[in-house]
Amino acid sequence: MATSVYVSSAEGSSGKSTVALGLLDALRAQVERVGVFRPVTRSSDERDYVLEMLLDHDGVNLTYSECIGVTYEDVRDDAEAALSVIVERFRAIESRCDAVVIVGSDYTGVGNPTEFSFNARVAANLGAPVVLVVTGREPTLPAGRDLALPARPLRDIVTVTDAALDEIKHSHATPLAVVVNRADGEQLSDIRTALHESFPELPLGVIPEDTFLVSPTVAAVMKSLDGQLLHGDPELLTREALGVMVGAMSLEHIVERLREGFVVLVPGDRTDAIVGVLAAHRSDQFPSLAALVLYGGFELSETVLRLMQSRDDGFPIVSTHHDTYESVLHVMSARGKLAADSQRKYDTALQLFRNNVDTEAVLEQLNISRATVVTPLMFQYTLLERAGALKKHIVLPEGLDDRIIRATATLLSRNTVDVTLLGDEFQIRSRASELGLDIASARIISPTDPTLVERFSEEYAALRAHKGATVEGAREIVSDVSYFGTMMVHLGLVDGMVSGAAHTTAHTITPSFEIIKTAPGVSIVSSVFLMCLADRVLVYGDCAIVPDPSAEQLADIAVSATATARLMGIEPRVAMLSYSTGESGSGADVDKVRQATALVRERQPGLLLDGPIQYDAAIVPSVAEAKMPGSALGGDATVFIFPDLNTGNNTYKAVQRSAGAVAIGPVLQGLAKPVNDLSRGATVKDIINTVAITAIQAQGITP
Repeated sequence: MATSVYVSSAEGSSGKSTVALGLLDALRAQVERVGVFRPVTRSSDERDYVLEMLLDHDGVNLTYSECIGVTYEDVRDDAEAALSVIVERFRAIESRCDAVVIVGSDYTGVGNPTEFSFNARVAANLGAPVVLVVTGREPTLPAGRDLALPARPLRDIVTVTDAALDEIKHSHATPLAVVVNRADGEQLSDIRTALHESFPELPLGVIPEDTFLVSPTVAAVMKSLDGQLLHGDPELLTREALGVMVGAMSLEHIVERLREGFVVLVPGDRTDAIVGVLAAHRSDQFPSLAALVLYGGFELSETVLRLMQSRDDGFPIVSTHHDTYESVLHVMSARGKLAADSQRKYDTALQLFRNNVDTEAVLEQLNISRATVVTPLMFQYTLLERAGALKKHIVLPEGLDDRIIRATATLLSRNTVDVTLLGDEFQIRSRASELGLDIASARIISPTDPTLVERFSEEYAALRAHKGATVEGAREIVSDVSYFGTMMVHLGLVDGMVSGAAHTTAHTITPSFEIIKTAPGVSIVSSVFLMCLADRVLVYGDCAIVPDPSAEQLADIAVSATATARLMGIEPRVAMLSYSTGESGSGADVDKVRQATALVRERQPGLLLDGPIQYDAAIVPSVAEAKMPGSALGGDATVFIFPDLNTGNNTYKAVQRSAGAVAIGPVLQGLAKPVNDLSRGATVKDIINTVAITAIQAQGITP
């Protein structure tokens, strides 16, 4: 039976989806199979955006239809029958999961006391302890005016919490924890103290209000206005509208009131205001706006249309037939949603939960123990945790690539690393604003910065003097983003570099061979792939760099791969692979592996190591017993060293495609300081993983 937890609130607009997401993310790091369940949904016709958001989380492998119970209509028609259906549908998915996060209903069309009582009964019947979410804002009265809600008095927070806990117990459910969400930032400490004094037996969390999370997207604003997109990139409709302004005054006063992320409403017949707002948005002297809304249903002149289309910057311009009063009312009714299509909201919600909720205490109450297997998602989660434990500074040279900007926003929001981007600061920050991403804490440097170019040129000329390099010639070389980033690593301005999303492997790593060079005691730069199988993580090397290593180089690769495995939290048990096991074969290829194995034993006498050994004898205990009785590995190798690039590259790809393994890499090893390459088809997740690995490598280097 799966461990389950029920997230519920006694009122609307509590933001319990943030808490559900945070719990789901925490459970994913502990168990192999996580699930989600919505006992009551708004409608059978309209899909539940909270459920879709949770299903989009990595590691949840269930369909939408499997994860819903009944609708509000079903509950109103026959609550007892609805409860039976909920239990039946929950049991069907519970059997397929190790842990399930259950998200209570949303207070749509049912009286609050009745609805909360029903949620408590559901929790009791599902055997799921309840995480109670209480809003730190006054209850919503006018629909959708979340941004204007005042802070709730402390005594009211305690009173509402006490009453809700009594209802949970009365319904024979078990309270697990209390989380006050959307709390006033100045009251956090007082709320924690009051709750601890009143409910000392329960783990507590107090999450501050975040304006960004309750801000609607431009798409939501456009929908509320029954608007049409006149011009702009539809992808930019996902940007959040951080504020709304009606631009009906003179142009001078409109422009001076513009703020970052605002949606500006302008009458469609005010040509001067339209021109002025567009000019301000497109200038680096004024804030970047989320959208321009032209209201009143006026027909636009050809001149104005040409002006709007004169610059293909993707800025959304929306038209609506509503007048001023109606437009304002409709915009104010647009609500912010924590949905799967907003990575920034997703990252913000997770970080708020992690920073303000005692997750370990909640998991301890649930009696969750870490799984013995290591799934790909659990491993990737661990990478981010380890990278953030001792923050390093990573440079990403391809600063204008959207994937790099998105990865940067996530890395910064999760406090994983400090980031420097290379490129034009205005262009990069403008693009991030257009995408609705927060990279304010990123450092952005131009690779043509004269002071740094001069410093790097002198250093490069000194390093490459034996090759005839001069300061004059070096100036052009170090202005290349790969060389510029590598020089930053070399001189200690950053701790590592990740590049290659828009450049070839050679372009990315050649500068590191010239400038950073190999670590002491290492003769060759090589690589490994971290192969994430269904239940464990293996290390394969070398599969990307060295075509035909000598015995000495093969030994170096094995020693470097052993160090990489330890850095990544993998206990190294090293198999030196060949087509022959033990003493059964001979020939130059086998002898090379035999010699390399002996060299590794000399350098690391305590290492669990065998070779030459065939792959099946290295990974299957029964085959090991038959082919190599008494092997130190016993068919349980974790590090596999291939005799040449041809074998290694083909094997990792075969395992990746045939076994459905997640291949993370190539991870470069042997350099004095970490530099890693991305494939040009890298996803945002690939970039995040590679940056985390680079940071962990930097943690393992003694200054």
